[in-house]
Amino acid sequence: MANEKPSSAVHDAAAVSESIRIENQNRAREKRQLFLISLTSVVICLLIWEIAVRTALINPKYLSAPSQVFQSFITKFYDPKPDGAILPVHFISSLYLALVGYFAAVVIGIPLGLVMGYSKVFYKLINPIFEIVRPIPPIAWIPLSVIWLGIGTTAKGFIIFLAAFVPCVINAYTGVHQTNPTLINVAKTCGANDWQIFTTVCIPSALPLTFTGLRVALGNSWSTLVAAELLSAKAGLGYMIQQGRSLVRPDIIIVGMLSIGITGALLSACLSRVEKKFVKGRNAR
Repeated sequence: MANEKPSSAVHDAAAVSESIRIENQNRAREKRQLFLISLTSVVICLLIWEIAVRTALINPKYLSAPSQVFQSFITKFYDPKPDGAILPVHFISSLYLALVGYFAAVVIGIPLGLVMGYSKVFYKLINPIFEIVRPIPPIAWIPLSVIWLGIGTTAKGFIIFLAAFVPCVINAYTGVHQTNPTLINVAKTCGANDWQIFTTVCIPSALPLTFTGLRVALGNSWSTLVAAELLSAKAGLGYMIQQGRSLVRPDIIIVGMLSIGITGALLSACLSRVEKKFVKGRNAR
């Protein structure tokens, strides 16, 4: 009997291990299938697009074929024509501009939203002004930004800052505001002061929504980039798109659009990875 129990335990452990292995294989197979489905849809879309342009169902003057867009994409890495700069120069200029405005919004907006969510007095003080500013589109600030800051990088960064600022504040505020009151009461019962409750209960509770705000703000930063680079830019993806429009070069326009889209998606994916590690780490503790 004594020998049967260890044998049974080993058998159960082996069964559990086999079950986990099969489950992992099924998940991997499902991921591959979903990837193939996504890849197939993209390929079909590109083929339809290519055929429509090549057969003149769509006028090439208004929309370039994917093959031409790909060729222009490669060419822009070494040829500054027709907009005066190669693609890496445009990319670095836009990335710097977008990240400057974005990080300024994060540094100011996240703490502001967290404090607004925790302090009723601070909320009543700031919220009326914020509610007036919030609905105003960032593009509407361009004339004032030119008057205040000129037409340089600071003015462009200010426009992107405004686009990213609102979601940072709203999501940080909502995250703190939705903190479970039971957790706050338990912390008070244990003798925690206001600062300890704010830092150890409210902020960790607000992290998921705060990261959601960071992702939305990142998307807003890149979507506002084209408008910001209307302010006397000499380089940048938005500037390249505007030059493509002026020169009636839809391939250049699409290269700029795809560069913005791909960069935004990659940065969002990086932010999602940070969120998973940081939030899970918090939850584990």
